[in-house]
Amino acid sequence: MSNPYDEALKIRDLAVKHNKFFEESIPLIASENIMSPLAMEMLVTDFGSRYAEGLPHHRYYQGNYYVDQVEDLTIDLAKRLFNAKQADPRPVSGTNANTAILFGLSKPGDTITAPPLSGGGHISAAKFGAVGLRGLNLFNYPFDVDDMNIDIDGSIKLIKKEKPKLCLFGKSVFLFPEPLKELNEAFKEVGTKVWYDAAHVLGLIAGGKFQDPLREGADVISGSTHKTFPGPQHGIILGNTDDDTWKKVQRGVFPGVLSNHHLNSMAALGVTIAEEIEYGAEYADKTIRNAQALGESLSSLGIKVLGEKHGFTKSHTIVADIRAQGGGRHVSEYLESCGVVLNKNLLPWDDNKKSQDPSGIRIGTQEVTRIGMGPSEMKEIADIISMAIVDNREVDQVKSRVLDLKSRFTETKYCFGKHKPYSYIELFNPGE
Repeated sequence: MSNPYDEALKIRDLAVKHNKFFEESIPLIASENIMSPLAMEMLVTDFGSRYAEGLPHHRYYQGNYYVDQVEDLTIDLAKRLFNAKQADPRPVSGTNANTAILFGLSKPGDTITAPPLSGGGHISAAKFGAVGLRGLNLFNYPFDVDDMNIDIDGSIKLIKKEKPKLCLFGKSVFLFPEPLKELNEAFKEVGTKVWYDAAHVLGLIAGGKFQDPLREGADVISGSTHKTFPGPQHGIILGNTDDDTWKKVQRGVFPGVLSNHHLNSMAALGVTIAEEIEYGAEYADKTIRNAQALGESLSSLGIKVLGEKHGFTKSHTIVADIRAQGGGRHVSEYLESCGVVLNKNLLPWDDNKKSQDPSGIRIGTQEVTRIGMGPSEMKEIADIISMAIVDNREVDQVKSRVLDLKSRFTETKYCFGKHKPYSYIELFNPGE
């Protein structure tokens, strides 16, 4: 039997190798990002060893004197950044925030409308996800492939016909703003609550560069805080709704779907919100410009990037149909071996059962923007991708280009302080 100490060191060694892998790769997963040094510092505080249940100043545990102050500050900063009436920073992930809203604002047998999975909808809003497990009747909005967005006229008809308790918007492939303004009349006619899942675009909304859901008809916003919003793996719920609805949402959070809310991550979230107040507009703007530049460059190299009709994207994300290059699974795995990290993705015409080998790939620019890359580097990235999947160059040839590009960007931007991203932070000395 192996020595437990040696196994622990093996885990540590794998973590070191993981950091090195990303230090030498081009990170293009649309749902990931890196934290600032001040936010990272919060993760190793004693907050991570403590427990808090309930709301600030009304806890079920003692020892929360400083925790309450951090949570108060985080709530106030979030309301300021998003111009929101309400904010709850307790959800521990985006899906946890989604589930809290489902528990707070619906009951089994209620009807909900949401984007289809193949049209970019999130798995938590699928029949086999949180929506289905809650026992809701799900109806998907019709999807317009040319516009790469939900069909407005068809969605109005659907909402008026089904009279849902909840109308959910937001996607995992989120190229263009949701048509909330165009659907407002239908919302009011049926008396539905409007819920916007901003997990992918929370940072773009914070920077004022995408859309403003709380002013366009949304009652509540849920989101994860580690995608275009460059914070910890955590979640948040924002509101612009009546007190009774908000109380239901908060009961959905606690005791509905969590007890303790990972206090170190909440502190890191508060730090990131403060940084977004300072830097969010510039960061969001450059992230979107980079995505558009990358889409244009890939398209010019013969790769079929969707959404061309509207400039490929108005977010951090682009998607490409790469059936001609071997399909999503082959392309994503080959690029990973070359040091380009992105993911395979369903496209609107794919059957959900094709999720392991779909037609497309999804690319996000938020992390490469975070380390200082701009439009000229997007052209380099497009060239590298084309080398790998169009020209079918050898792995070593592509990797050489990847390493050369990545080595020129060694600082986390748009935050307080300076930090070399992907560096391994050592606390343990094996010799002691």
